[in-house]
Amino acid sequence: MASKTCIRSLSFAALTEVLHTLGQPAFRARQLYAWIWQKGALSFAEMTDLPQSLRAVLEEKYSMEALQIDFEQISRDGTIKCRFVTFDGHLIEGVLIPADDRMTACVSSQVGCNLGCTFCATGFMKVKRNLTPWEIVDQVVLLNRAAMKHHGRHLSNIVFMGMGEPLLNYANVLAAIERITAEDGLHMSPKRITVSTAGLAKMIRKLADDQVKFNLALSLHAADDTKRSQLMPINDANSINDLVLALNYFYIKTGNRITFEYILFDGINESLTDAKNLVALCARVPARVNIIEYNPIQEADFQRSQEDQREQFIAYLEKNNIIAKVRRSRGKDIDAACGQLANRK
Repeated sequence: MASKTCIRSLSFAALTEVLHTLGQPAFRARQLYAWIWQKGALSFAEMTDLPQSLRAVLEEKYSMEALQIDFEQISRDGTIKCRFVTFDGHLIEGVLIPADDRMTACVSSQVGCNLGCTFCATGFMKVKRNLTPWEIVDQVVLLNRAAMKHHGRHLSNIVFMGMGEPLLNYANVLAAIERITAEDGLHMSPKRITVSTAGLAKMIRKLADDQVKFNLALSLHAADDTKRSQLMPINDANSINDLVLALNYFYIKTGNRITFEYILFDGINESLTDAKNLVALCARVPARVNIIEYNPIQEADFQRSQEDQREQFIAYLEKNNIIAKVRRSRGKDIDAACGQLANRK
């Protein structure tokens, strides 16, 4: 028996044609489209203003391919990690991060990751497949429901910092963001969305050419090629100089400032020389810096930078007029912090 077509893969025009062939009035297409993309329906049963007979026909002929929550963990600090199961049985994770001034959803773009960053648990998993646009949107919908249930607030921000490399699932990620930001979608501001990349210079240039409106973050973690290649093998084919050229092209085309994400590792990238290299890099790219606490994983033996060393590193950046924020780890007790996503309970 042939598999059903996912109804969420159809354009509005195609949905209109489907409902026309089913003998439905034109306004039904608008109702169906709104349920799919504005109201976040994950099943035909939720579409309560469609006739039950129509819902039954749609259920028979089409699928939703919706994510389901397989497991949910709540951290002592209020962070919530959701393990989702896809329609074909794959597991991915998303995280809800509450703060006084925002409610952030951290979403995944792939099942696993092939980049092999040595400090990241997801990097030790092989990528199984890319997520579809609707699977990405489903994470936002489900994490928003968790935000309302546990914290009584809607999402305010979205970061693509979960499992996978977003720019290796380029078309689907951009299609998902289009639905998240569209007036006839979830209608979130693109300025509240950040896409984080390990650094694919060619794809950063494509983002620039496509005139994207969202924010871009680069997982940097070292400002010289030797150290960065040791931490992130992708640097061998995307050197820091290549990334500088691509990031400046992105900035010129979009006007969006870049964020460098920099995890401090004990004895590796925290010296005064490392800080000087980072200052020199920031002089070449209009960027701010997020200093991130390292979160240990069982696959690697990196250690977190000592507090006094971290403070000296940050002080040098600030002395040289670099905007540097410390991003404190959240959800460490449930393996929900940065770099820890690996489908563990």
